[in-house]
Amino acid sequence: MTEQQDPYQEIRPFNDSEVGDALNHILQNDEFVSAVTRYQFPKMATNFGWLLKPFVRIALAAKVGDVESISDFQALVAGYMKKMIARSTTKLTCSGIDQLDPDEAYLFISNHRDIAMDPAFVNWVRYQYGMSTVRIAIGDNLLRKPYVSDIMRLNKSFIVNRSAAGREMMKALTQLSSYIDHSVQGGHSIWLAQREGRAKDGNDATDPAILKMLYMAHRKNRSFAEHAKRLNIVPVSISYEYDPCDSLKANELYAKATEGGYEKSEFEDISSIVKGITGDKGHVHVAFGDPIEDDFDSPEALAEEIDRQIISNYYLHSSNLLAAGQGDDASDLDKQGLQARIDSTVNGAEDILRQMYANPVINQQKMQEPS
Repeated sequence: MTEQQDPYQEIRPFNDSEVGDALNHILQNDEFVSAVTRYQFPKMATNFGWLLKPFVRIALAAKVGDVESISDFQALVAGYMKKMIARSTTKLTCSGIDQLDPDEAYLFISNHRDIAMDPAFVNWVRYQYGMSTVRIAIGDNLLRKPYVSDIMRLNKSFIVNRSAAGREMMKALTQLSSYIDHSVQGGHSIWLAQREGRAKDGNDATDPAILKMLYMAHRKNRSFAEHAKRLNIVPVSISYEYDPCDSLKANELYAKATEGGYEKSEFEDISSIVKGITGDKGHVHVAFGDPIEDDFDSPEALAEEIDRQIISNYYLHSSNLLAAGQGDDASDLDKQGLQARIDSTVNGAEDILRQMYANPVINQQKMQEPS
């Protein structure tokens, strides 16, 4: 199929016919095999990596030997996801999913706290309810390694080209806009963060520019309100009792406040992904809002409605209430849990971390105040 016949080839997830080649490329990638070897055998890999790598490659090939489709690959991922949830969460709950039609495709616009786990938890909950998994928007800044890109595209991720500039940026955004509409109309749900980058300070706010992007490829065909309704948008609130990357976020915000800037290390995002996956999260709650059916004539008005649902549906944990000075009924264990997070920051960043947990409480209370 030519690019003209498949206009989304460069950004879309792999399809079933491409699974075999993608897996072969991953298995032949020495950097990937080395990374898995270091993860599986952290103490032995330094001195004996050369000896272990062939066995690791054989073991990996055996694991994926029966994988012939995207659903096969996601079933394999589900096994690891189950173990991760058992190890890193105390419980996982959800609300609002019973209001969704299993046969409908939705555009889930979600708050963004964790690079990998936000869409993973949405997928896991839908998977548990027998619903199809979603296609996930992921920035190309996270895909500098070819094997990372291949793995993500096997897991139904599509690429958001953030590195383009000028005319290329307009072309990339128009292609992305068209692809998201194409997916939803074709019966494939989408997960999209409400803003570029995580909400490091705990304030969840939708960037109207994201909503403008959704409309870019369709301005000549329909009004903004018509297109927004066509996309079947459902706001999603994901809340973590503990954010595994909270101290990293607080330290970054403190550096920006005191030094005027913060320079990321080359693979800091990858490190954050690993920490987010493996770190202690406590209780995680995924709240699905109501499909947006009203007319919103501008990106700003639609962003306001998405924010209203995300903030009001956000599940407040004891960590949030304690940080906001409202955790009178919290147990000593809960108090110790939050204090341990605060103590893990650099000197001076403690209040920033506390505020990060308090802001969802403050924002929810503001939302409930009569206007």
